Parts: sequence; C-alpha cells; structure tokens
Amino acid sequence: MQLISACMMAFSHGSNDAQKSMGIITLALASFVAAGHTGLPDWMTPEPGSDEVPMWVILVCAAGIALGTMAGGKKIIKTMGSKIIRISPLQGFAAETAGAATIIAASSIGVPVSTTHCINASIMGVGATKRLSAVRWGVAGNIVLAWIVTMPVSALISFTVMTVINLF
Repeated sequence: MQLISACMMAFSHGSNDAQKSMGIITLALASFVAAGHTGLPDWMTPEPGSDEVPMWVILVCAAGIALGTMAGGKKIIKTMGSKIIRISPLQGFAAETAGAATIIAASSIGVPVSTTHCINASIMGVGATKRLSAVRWGVAGNIVLAWIVTMPVSALISFTVMTVINLF
C-alpha cells in the first residue's frame, strides 16, 4: 500500500512543484523576447503568443526535481520519518495519501502549494491520532517557524537583488 501512496506523492510533487519552476523560467524567457532581446537560439524561447513551455525547460525542471530529491532527500526523509514522530508503514501510507490528495486537488485548480508543508502537516496529523504527545512538537514548531520565516526572507532577498540589478 505504501508503494502506491509513495507513487501518488511523487506524482503530486511533480504535478505541482515542477510546474512552478517551469512557469517562472518560461515567463522570464517570454519577457526576454518581448523586451526585444535577441541572442538566444529559437529552440530556447517560447513562440510569441504561445502558452507552450519549451521542451528543454520541461526536461531541466524534471531533472532538477529528481536530482534535488536525490541530493537532499535522505536528511529530509529522516527528519520527516523519525524526528516529527516515529512513523509506521501504515501511518506513512495515510500521511502520503493525505498529502498527495491535498497537492493533487490544489494542482487541479491551479493553486501552487508546498509539497513539504502538505506532507509535514499530514505526518503531524497522523501522529496526533496516536496521541498528541507522540508528535515531537519542538521539531514540528521548528518546521512551522521555517515556513513562516522563509516567505519574508525570500521576499527581502529578491527585493535586494532586484534593487542591485536596477542600479545598472
């Protein structure tokens, strides 16, 4: 059962996270072309007025998601699988199914959500069914704090980068 839920989670991850990356890259390329810049080969840029994503963008984003999961996956899996709660295969199935269902539902209506937020919250929910004290709320609190901090920090960094770029 957990193999099926893991496949659902992988599918939902690709259906949401890769699309966000592809959208940002394609928007940047389209803006580059719309501004009259040249120098990129035709195969790299989207057709003017087209909503198609260039194949190379799809492949790079798919490879990036796969490589990123392979590179950082072990440590994150350990945190999610044993530091929030000690998770059993049945609990893993329930958490993955809930996380995947949430992500797929959001993706189907075009709402970008965080795969990490969905699966972490699902793991906390599964742990709470055992007993509330089964969840290591200190670890969970650190994760929630990271969720809260990353948005303004990312906004501040992008503001700073764009301010520097605009100086030139």
